[in-house]
Amino acid sequence: MKSMFDTWIKNDRHQKLFEKAERIAEEAKRQAPVADDQANFSPEVLDVIKQEGYPSLPIEKEGLSLYEFLLLQEKIAEGDGSVALSIGWHVGVMMELETDQLWEPEAYGQLAKEVREEQKVVNRAATEPATGSPTRGGIPETKAVRNGEQYIVTGRKSFTSMADHLDYYIVSAYVEDLDQVGWFLIDRHQPGIRVEHTWDTLGMRGTGSHDLVLEDVELNVEDLVEVKGAKKGSPKGWLLHIPACYLGIAVAARNDAIEFAQNFQPNSLDTTISEVPHIQDKIGQMEWKLMQAHSYLYSVAKRWDEEPENREEIGAELGAVKLAVTNAANEVVDLAMRIAGGRGLSRKSSFEKYYRDVRAGLHNPPMDDAVVTMLAKRAME
Repeated sequence: MKSMFDTWIKNDRHQKLFEKAERIAEEAKRQAPVADDQANFSPEVLDVIKQEGYPSLPIEKEGLSLYEFLLLQEKIAEGDGSVALSIGWHVGVMMELETDQLWEPEAYGQLAKEVREEQKVVNRAATEPATGSPTRGGIPETKAVRNGEQYIVTGRKSFTSMADHLDYYIVSAYVEDLDQVGWFLIDRHQPGIRVEHTWDTLGMRGTGSHDLVLEDVELNVEDLVEVKGAKKGSPKGWLLHIPACYLGIAVAARNDAIEFAQNFQPNSLDTTISEVPHIQDKIGQMEWKLMQAHSYLYSVAKRWDEEPENREEIGAELGAVKLAVTNAANEVVDLAMRIAGGRGLSRKSSFEKYYRDVRAGLHNPPMDDAVVTMLAKRAME
């Protein structure tokens, strides 16, 4: 079976990085059934992630290009999409902080030191039950009240991927004395912090995206590391880890569908079903959809890396890439399910999990309607 990755590994560095992702993907695939059943992120997989030095890759001396990041994320997602999406948030956040210098040097420097030396992991906690996705612009109901040289933070965050395993939470809150939205860096061991196990979804169960509850958490003023709009950031190219993740799930479904077709021979046929015309048609459709999705994703990533002066312009394409690739990934998994037939619906089947997981991509930001509206307005400028 031809690998989908051969085309995109361009040099020895890519190959060495890819081998790290392969080892993570292998462990992720082994642990996926338990993680999916328990709706929690696998600590065994996190151990391998840290052993490979994956959390610090974007802030090491060599750095990590967007192209490389997406290549690794897609491979990890082939093992388990939940693992890829979860660790992708950490890597993306570190890429953003390193590139855009949104924090004061002392605060960022301390976090970066711990990530490099101890492979600590972080994630932003922004989504709330009442506001929905932060990309829609809702003001957090989590509040930070100034009390002398401290802030008292109270609120609840949902969709906090890897909630049980993060070393730090970067929590958004409405800062009353500033009348602004700010971000606080909070150690997981801070009193008043707890994780409530609420994650019980159809797909991507292994992200362990439970609720983060903050009850009168006392923080120092310097823990307010970022104020919205205080420093201008660039378009968030790293968010392409989202479509890369769902593309990896689609590639896994494609691989399993081809393997199934080449090995399954019902007693009504003299050959395996891989020789049946309508099965070949579905495999062919999967291939061209994946070829288009890969070409679009990696061509935009390459432009991002090679044309930093044009990132504002390229930024408009990021949403379009997400829309195109996640929808193509869903179509590919649907085709794989049709090849597998009714047995693909079994909980014992890998196809059933791909089918559940890939649909989550349609609900990760930016949403399709927001992208289409943005493109329409752009066309009419």
